[in-house]
Amino acid sequence: MAATIDRSHRGTIFLEDARVISHVEHSGKQFILRVEAPQCASRAVAGSFAHIRCDRDIPMRRPLSIMRSNKNTGEVDFLYKIVGHGLAALSRAKAGDELSILGPIGNGFTPDPNRPRKLMLGGGVGIPPMVFLAEQLHQANFSLASSLVIMGSEVPFPFMQRPSAIEVPGIPATASDCMPDLEDLGVPSRLASLQGYEGCYRGYVTGLAEDWLNAIGSAQLSDVEIFACGPEPMLAAAAKLAAQFDIPCQLCLEEFMACAVGGCAGCAVPVHSDGKIAMKRVCVDGPVFSADSIYPNRV
Repeated sequence: MAATIDRSHRGTIFLEDARVISHVEHSGKQFILRVEAPQCASRAVAGSFAHIRCDRDIPMRRPLSIMRSNKNTGEVDFLYKIVGHGLAALSRAKAGDELSILGPIGNGFTPDPNRPRKLMLGGGVGIPPMVFLAEQLHQANFSLASSLVIMGSEVPFPFMQRPSAIEVPGIPATASDCMPDLEDLGVPSRLASLQGYEGCYRGYVTGLAEDWLNAIGSAQLSDVEIFACGPEPMLAAAAKLAAQFDIPCQLCLEEFMACAVGGCAGCAVPVHSDGKIAMKRVCVDGPVFSADSIYPNRV
């Protein structure tokens, strides 16, 4: 029998020359890049990413998670931190420059409408998909008043944090600050760091998440689902937390990528399903997977 070819990604990834609209540097060698990329913007979803050529003299592209996408204006935002010479070259791009962008790539998050409480955890460069998801749900008129976004960073956050006016159960008074963009939408958020930043929870995002889950009570846990993106230890901790409270969890994985369109299979990871293990490509089979499939023995 002939093998079945998965054609679900045909015609969904666009190659376009994107015009840089703005490029703002923040503390810790972090940058927020906004480009005009109408085709990418038209199909981007929370959890998807783009493969960007950082410089004409650097042949290998770099994958960056999408933080915002506006279908009406064709604008796409990326948050990244300089790691290596490729992103260092990208950081020199100025307004008006053109960047070759391949995107959007990958399967995004699939929120369950029957679970109204969303717990969104973003660590470091895993923050962008959480911002995108929260704003995407808000634009879809999904009420997030009883949800929570927790962001963690070991360098100053790439926005002007401020004390939150939204009360959140189980959150210590010292964890007072929020991301203003989400607060202005009515989306509760809190910040975590091990660096002792004022207004931030001193610890990991999963520690603060556990406090919140304990505070909302067992009767409300069936309303919760978890979404997470960040470094591998954080994803493992998020999966363990979800298992502890018996809550479904979706993880957005970060992997090194060469082609980012499924050809090289350099980003393949073992995925568990029905007692079997298959190698799946993070770029086009993911980057979002269920926590059960990545960490099957998470208790």
